[in-house]
Amino acid sequence: MYNIEVLNSELTKKLGTAFMTDYVRISLKDDPSKFCIMSQHFVDNYLEKIKNMEIFEDDVWVITFPKCGTTWTQEMVWMLGNNLDYETSMKIPLDDKFPFMECSGIAKEFPVDTFGMATNQPRPRYIKSHLPIFLLPDQLWTVKPKIIYVTRNPKDAAVSWYHHYRNMAMYKGTKADFIEAFSKDLVLFSPMNNHVIDFWNIRFQPNILFLFFEDMKRNLPQEVKKVMKFMDKNYSQDDIDKLCVHLSFDSIQKNKMINKEDTIQQISAMTGQEYNPQKYSFIRKGKIGGYKQELTITESDMLDEYIKKAEYEIEYKF
Repeated sequence: MYNIEVLNSELTKKLGTAFMTDYVRISLKDDPSKFCIMSQHFVDNYLEKIKNMEIFEDDVWVITFPKCGTTWTQEMVWMLGNNLDYETSMKIPLDDKFPFMECSGIAKEFPVDTFGMATNQPRPRYIKSHLPIFLLPDQLWTVKPKIIYVTRNPKDAAVSWYHHYRNMAMYKGTKADFIEAFSKDLVLFSPMNNHVIDFWNIRFQPNILFLFFEDMKRNLPQEVKKVMKFMDKNYSQDDIDKLCVHLSFDSIQKNKMINKEDTIQQISAMTGQEYNPQKYSFIRKGKIGGYKQELTITESDMLDEYIKKAEYEIEYKF
C-alpha cells in the first residue's frame, strides 16, 4: 500500500532535532503524488494502528497542517461542545482534553502514548491531527464524524513552524535552511499544499467544516457562530461574546492550560536549554502577515513560488 523512502539529503540532515532525525517519505504505491514526511518511528509503530483505528460518529476532529490555528480552534471547539465549561477548561490542559493523536509517533522518547490517550477518551472524543487525508483512519470516511479543518497562508505557517521547530523540537539549523526545506516539501507533515487542497476538495461534505485562520482573526464571532451551527449547538449572543473574550489572543497566551508553559519547561530541562518565556511562547504572535518582519526577500520569493503551485486549486488568504 505504501512506499517508504528514507530521506538522507544534505538539506534533510540539517533538519535534525533533539527528538527526530529519521525522516522518511511515506507515499501511496498506486499514487506517489500522495505523500507525507514523517519519522521512521511513526511508520514502525503507529501507521497501521492509526489506519485501523475505530471511529465513532460522535467523535469531533480538528485537523490542520501545523501552525495554522490548531490550538485556537481546539479550545473553541471543546468549549462549544462542552456547554462552555470555563471551570474545567481552566483546570485541565488542552492536550489532555483534546489529544494530539499521532504526537508520540514522531519521537521515540515521547513520555506518553498520545494515540492511546486519543482512543481511550470517554465519548464524545475530541481528537487533533496533522496527518494528511491518506494517512488518517479508514473509518473516518465511512463513519463520518464531524471534522473541522483549518488552514492559513503558507508564509505565516512556515515562519511559525520554524519557531516551533527551534523552541519545541530544539532545531539548531538556520531559518534559511528551514524555509528552503518547507518550500521543497521536506519538513515534518509536508507537503502543506497537498494537505490543504485534499481537504478543500471535500469541503462540501456535510460532516466537514473548512475554516481559514485569517477569517478567525478578522471576525471571530462570525466564525464561532459558524462552528456552533456545524456542531448543532445553540448559545446566546452574550455567550458568544464571552467565549470570544476567552478566545482572544491575550487571554489564550496567558492561559497555562493552553499555552503549554509546562511542556516547554520540561523540554528545556530535558535538553539543557534555558527556559525563557519572553523569548518564546507556544501561542507566539497570532498575527496575519507576521512573516513580513521575518523573511528575507529570497525566503519570501521561495515561498511565493511554492504558493503559486497551488493557486489553480485554492487561494490562500493574506
